[in-house]
Amino acid sequence: MIDVAIFSVYIEDGCIVCDACEEAAPNVFEVTDDTCFIKPDVRIDGGYDRNEGKSGLKAEVISAFSDDILDAADACPVDVIIVVEGTGEEPPEPEETAAPEPEEMMTEEVVAEPVELSGDDLEGLLATGDRSMSIMFGSQSGNSEDLAAKFAKRASGYGLDATVVDMDGFDLSTLPSMKRVLIICSTWGEGEMPDNAEELWQQASTDSAPKLPGMHFTVLALGDTSYEFYCESGKDWDRRFEELGATRLVERVDCDVDYDSAAAAWALDALAAMAAVDGNGTFHEDQVEAIKDYVSGAAAAGAAGEDGFVVPNITTEAIQVEINIFRYNPVTAASGRDTWICALPGHMSVLEVLRVLKATHDGSLTFRDGTCDDPTTAISVNGRLVLPGNVRLDSVAPTRDGGLRLRIEPLPAFDVLRDLVVDHWTLERKRESAKPWMVAATREGADTAQGVMGTMDPVTATSLHSMTDFSSAPLLHSCSDATPHSEEYLGPSVLVGTWARIHDPRTADSNRERLQTVIDSRNGIKAETDLASIRRQNDSSRVVAEALLDARTSALSRDSFNGRHGKHVWWYTWTVKSSGRVNDTVIYRQVLGPMGLMGNLFSGVTARMVFGFTRTGGKVFNDLLGMFAPPAGIGKMPKQF
Repeated sequence: MIDVAIFSVYIEDGCIVCDACEEAAPNVFEVTDDTCFIKPDVRIDGGYDRNEGKSGLKAEVISAFSDDILDAADACPVDVIIVVEGTGEEPPEPEETAAPEPEEMMTEEVVAEPVELSGDDLEGLLATGDRSMSIMFGSQSGNSEDLAAKFAKRASGYGLDATVVDMDGFDLSTLPSMKRVLIICSTWGEGEMPDNAEELWQQASTDSAPKLPGMHFTVLALGDTSYEFYCESGKDWDRRFEELGATRLVERVDCDVDYDSAAAAWALDALAAMAAVDGNGTFHEDQVEAIKDYVSGAAAAGAAGEDGFVVPNITTEAIQVEINIFRYNPVTAASGRDTWICALPGHMSVLEVLRVLKATHDGSLTFRDGTCDDPTTAISVNGRLVLPGNVRLDSVAPTRDGGLRLRIEPLPAFDVLRDLVVDHWTLERKRESAKPWMVAATREGADTAQGVMGTMDPVTATSLHSMTDFSSAPLLHSCSDATPHSEEYLGPSVLVGTWARIHDPRTADSNRERLQTVIDSRNGIKAETDLASIRRQNDSSRVVAEALLDARTSALSRDSFNGRHGKHVWWYTWTVKSSGRVNDTVIYRQVLGPMGLMGNLFSGVTARMVFGFTRTGGKVFNDLLGMFAPPAGIGKMPKQF
């Protein structure tokens, strides 16, 4: 008589999570939130999933729990527990099968080796089978989450279907079903996990954590070298995944606070390696470089949209560039300029140019590096204040005789720390002194499906947003002609934020009055000399200049046009209205007063009047008379507009 014994058991689709199987055979089945898994301890392959691959059960498990497994299958109300039976008292484990002939073994070994793929075959590797990839992030401040989202977008270019996974609330039991996993985790405090990763780490650290034999992974660790336990959380995940049987494809990269460059390099290697894992879970190591070349070539050809439209990758020929850069050594307090003449493609950004110079010519060249829209990277290029990552080389200066010249300097109005790096802390102190934070008023809300929330008129919301929609606070601060000459002046970036807060209907009246005193103060908008220098920078600066003009008008009106600033505006307007022309003698007489005129006797406007340097070309007597007596029609200037 032939005995029939259990060989394997697996779960089909349709599990209703009823717990009947776990009650009948708790040592074999474990019910999760969505389905039922076969425990890894009872399986030959050590996997933790529904066992759709029909991996055999261990011999001791079959002998001890056969009846329980059959009872569980009978108890399942939807009949999704499938028992696989075989003959013999022991399950037919793979290593106990009959040995094949030598020729057959040789053939199998050749087939198992990774094969060279190219052309259409490489495209097939990147487009067929299971291409899912999970990017798990543990983040305290949001940096890891931002990187995960950014790399997930890039993954599609490698033929990967990436999903960003928050470690907070993640079901550990689903981890073994993942073939490709990127882990991006920061370190908090003294080597601690970030808040959203702590619970998952506690589960993964236990002895009951599932094995991960079919997983390929790599880790990007974020940290700060000023702490003792640098990148400790990332190191912990890297070590634990290896202990659980996962395969590391790319070595862990530890990043300091300036992580952008290192993270980008890691992603380039990690995405290519994950793309080299085929749908069966086999890693084709020899195809990693080919995948990198393939992806970079596809990028050069252009980006194809869903509608079939192809966005071309616009490149230009190399042009000769003469680059003159300001240099400053804080150790010796020596300053000067260095000049390089290079052949560079015109589509290269100014930030990329600086990176190339640092990497190939002078490693001591210092500048703030970052993403293309990083507000702290702002510099002056040929007198224009720009974010260098957003500006093409051939757009900052006209090309003459096949070449162009660049004059790169640090932002004005800031202390230079080294070369192109300036100290932004002065601006931060001014912002803190203005206290621009929100103090909200009590107001009525709208009852919506999502709950009660505040509302705002769309026109008001758009106006408030446009006032503060500038790319860089340090850049805007340097746009003013006044900030390089006044350490007390708060600057346009602080004032426009304060002005927007004043007009925000959510601001409490008490806070609005306090913010208005900041605008009205002698270091407020009255200290701004010329809004034209701000207005001419770019489109967003024009909106800022208009907002600051409104702020200045408000401040002068509240002060009844008193003080030198107010009197200058008042009498300038009065002379124009009364005669159609500007009378500067009347303006200065009224603004400076007798004592002010005496103080300028040998310099400034008084000296010019006394010694006959008139702006009108008229008689000196007329200017002298304008100093002491009206009317405004005496000593008039030609029309200025």
